Amino acid sequence: MSLETSLKKRAGTVTARPVSPSRAIAAALKYAVLLAAVFVILFPPYVVVLNAFKGNEEYAKSGVFDFPHSFANFDNFSTVFHRGDMLNAFMNTGTILVLSVLGNVLMGTMVAFALGRFNFKLKSWILGAYVAATLIPSVTTQVATFGIIKELGLFNSLYGPVLLYIGTDVVQIYLYLQFIRHIPYDLDENAMIEGASLFRIYRSIIFPLLAPATATAVILKSISIYNDMYIPYLYMPSQKLRVVSTGLMNFVGVNSAQWNVVCAALLIILIPTTILYLVMQRFIFSGIVNGSVK
Repeated sequence: MSLETSLKKRAGTVTARPVSPSRAIAAALKYAVLLAAVFVILFPPYVVVLNAFKGNEEYAKSGVFDFPHSFANFDNFSTVFHRGDMLNAFMNTGTILVLSVLGNVLMGTMVAFALGRFNFKLKSWILGAYVAATLIPSVTTQVATFGIIKELGLFNSLYGPVLLYIGTDVVQIYLYLQFIRHIPYDLDENAMIEGASLFRIYRSIIFPLLAPATATAVILKSISIYNDMYIPYLYMPSQKLRVVSTGLMNFVGVNSAQWNVVCAALLIILIPTTILYLVMQRFIFSGIVNGSVK
């Protein structure tokens, strides 16, 4: 009997096992949870899109979940840019974002280089200090932080939030450490034999090899800064220093609010982060996964 004939006979004798009720229920619950999660995530943007294209009269007379008469009504978007000074808000946000991310990457890679490449007595204490700092609620330290920013002359300027954002978080440090600990030490030793300084080793060897982790850190930090409202609101109260998050306050008063214009502003603000995430999501996942398995 040939091998092919034997395999066919065995295949003929194998019967499909019936799916047990418990597995069917588990599968149904899994898909139900996934659908519920998708609904929770997509429902707020759906409502924003519906109301962003409604005029003031239409918004007052229609329901929140009603479709607008026309998706070609861009009056709210025009109001956002003219009365809300959204172009200036995007410029302020971009300035803070670029300076903060550059400083954050430099600080994170240098700290990881020192902790991952050298052994010294206070190494574990320094790493523990970063972990301990994340456990302290930021609200409890705002009085002291505000006093420091004010004494430095950075209150009501773009550089106050930049200084606060530059602080390297522990997640970023661990992400860099997972990569840097698996870069061969032979590269450092060969560079030292050639006469390279520690800064040259960091600049020419370590930093380029940390590119996947850097891409992940840049994307996550950029989205975090872009969406932050608390720090810009507290440290930059000037109207000229409004960013995209605090710019929404131009359409919200004490007793009333133009929610259709707010929805248009939210839609404009959502577009850059959505595009950034969709384009760069593979770098986020690859950087985190590679860092966890290296």
